[in-house]
Amino acid sequence: METHVESARSSLDGAAAGLSVRLLGPLTVIRDGATVQLPASRKLRALFAYLALAPHAVGRSRLCELLWDVPNDPRGELRWCLSKLRGIFDEPDRRRIETSGDTVALDLKGVSVDAVDVASAAAKGIETLDLERLQALSRLFVGDFLDELEIDRSPHFNSWLIAQRRRFSSWHAAILEQLVSKLPADADEMSAHLEKWLELNPFDARAHVALLASLARHGQIAACEDHLASAAQLFASEDLDFGFVREAWRTIRSERPAATLRPQPALLPAAAKTSIVLPHSDTATSKASLAVMPFVEEAGIGRARGGPSCDGPSYGGLADGLTHDIITRLAKLRDFFVIARGSVFALAEKNIAPEDAGRRLNVDYVATGTVRSQAGRVAVSVELVEVRTARIVWAETFERRPDDIFAVLDDIGNSIVSSISAEIEMVERNRAMLKAPSSLNAWEAYHRGLWHMYRFTRTENEQARHFFDMALKLDPTFARAYAGLSFTHWQNAFQRWGDRDQESALAFETAGQSLLIDDHNPAAHWAMGRALWLRGEQDGSLIELERAVDLSPNFALGHYALSFVHSQSGDPNAAIGSSDHSRHLSPFDPLLFGMLGARAMAHVRLGQFDEAAEWALKAAARPNAHAIILAIAAHCLALAGRLDEARTFAAAIRKTLPNYCADDFIGTFRFEPDAEAMFRQGAKRIGLG
Repeated sequence: METHVESARSSLDGAAAGLSVRLLGPLTVIRDGATVQLPASRKLRALFAYLALAPHAVGRSRLCELLWDVPNDPRGELRWCLSKLRGIFDEPDRRRIETSGDTVALDLKGVSVDAVDVASAAAKGIETLDLERLQALSRLFVGDFLDELEIDRSPHFNSWLIAQRRRFSSWHAAILEQLVSKLPADADEMSAHLEKWLELNPFDARAHVALLASLARHGQIAACEDHLASAAQLFASEDLDFGFVREAWRTIRSERPAATLRPQPALLPAAAKTSIVLPHSDTATSKASLAVMPFVEEAGIGRARGGPSCDGPSYGGLADGLTHDIITRLAKLRDFFVIARGSVFALAEKNIAPEDAGRRLNVDYVATGTVRSQAGRVAVSVELVEVRTARIVWAETFERRPDDIFAVLDDIGNSIVSSISAEIEMVERNRAMLKAPSSLNAWEAYHRGLWHMYRFTRTENEQARHFFDMALKLDPTFARAYAGLSFTHWQNAFQRWGDRDQESALAFETAGQSLLIDDHNPAAHWAMGRALWLRGEQDGSLIELERAVDLSPNFALGHYALSFVHSQSGDPNAAIGSSDHSRHLSPFDPLLFGMLGARAMAHVRLGQFDEAAEWALKAAARPNAHAIILAIAAHCLALAGRLDEARTFAAAIRKTLPNYCADDFIGTFRFEPDAEAMFRQGAKRIGLG
């Protein structure tokens, strides 16, 4: 795929040499500048287009199901189509139609394919492209994807075709938005780009604001008023809030003389950015927002449980239940705004495409999914898309055996919720790191703080504290920022980067502030539970941490903190269970080393030294594991009799902490007497006693 994507770039402006394929518009094949005459068969053309975009070889049975409505000999028709395609595309020294066993693939190396080029650009981030590249991509869109290639009695292909058209339309809109933001204000093509953007996404508030700003810049106030009136009627016809666009127009009018007035990708004219806010957020915080569209239920699931017939994709039954559960769980995390169930289901009932629904709801992310039965297994496929750029942030398929369908869907729901939360947090952290510190709002400052916090060094921890403080100055009601601030003080106390008593008091105080602001936020109770552990109040700590996971069963850090406390002086078996659950919820968590380390200490308390050593080694292997994790590994390995390995870890610790000994290790934690005695025994074996 890489090779022909790169070669496509060289022919974006109509280079005549070689072979090129156009899928954006009527299917067209061009060889050495001349259009190749294709057979009239619509199914042959559809077959070629499907193979052109397939990321890997496709089974013949899948192709027959996709394109043939059970004719007498579907495989015979497939062989005829493949034979015709070979005659068109195979070269004397190269077979482009590849068949291996029961699969078919299309080799397009060295071939320019417009749709593949657009998809590649979108995967890398449309917002990262320069003006010249954006203009070249824009010129590729000469019509709908595979214009007029619908096929009668081929519902699977037509469903795929509709999905692809939606996706490429979203990418086209994202390209146009970036062009509008990067073109000179007086560019000749500005008007055409704005009109096309609005045609593609008539309910995108950004497009309306950009057009109003452009018209106002040219003094066309009457045209602005006319557009505002017609757009208001359009939004009202769909029961959509138009207040944001009206407010933007008031700001544009008031600042019209400003020379800097021009459309920007962040919804606002440049001169108006500081005074207009997103309708779904408050001024200072501007939290990320998410819509989870109703999952589609495919054949098998509904009938298996006695539900309605599902010959094709539909809404209802288990898929609706899973969607509702995911929305509820995500809302309980209180990480970001989650659109209510009623709004997303109302749009789905109108057959609004997910990307369009995201723009109508003015959210940052949209999650979609399908539920299906497949050879004795339940499979749930999910995509998380960033609305503004139409970029797929995350996609995954979860498969389980349906022994207890509801338990299976509950487990899959856990994985989906945790993954969506983690992926959005990662995107928001990375985006915040690309912005100038002086331009951050509270939400961005908080995520910049997280980025530094997860580096687990004294310097980075201080940077994290600085950005959490910044977030709270911008929004004193930001509960999660207080929880983050508490975490930095907790680290200072735990790692001995500051006075332990003073930092413990600050961790407790800031956790209390978080709870005062939002007593239903699991992160607030998590912060308080950890702060109470620092103060030696284990019972109170466990109560707060249990409250955190009761509020949000998908809160991975809450389960990890329970494991951490139980691993030292509580129930070691409960510690192992909580560790496993936290890792199941968040398998790539920045605190994964801690989850593994807590499990290792729990095994020591159970006398399972070999198991403790293995888990401790996994913890120490994490790239952000700090000295305390290395110390856990040294002690566990020593107790398991693996002295050479243990001494290697001890030596590594003493390179940075020359006087490190068992008292430092024991003083870091709150072990019960028997556990303390075992760890001291291990320390003596490797010279840390």
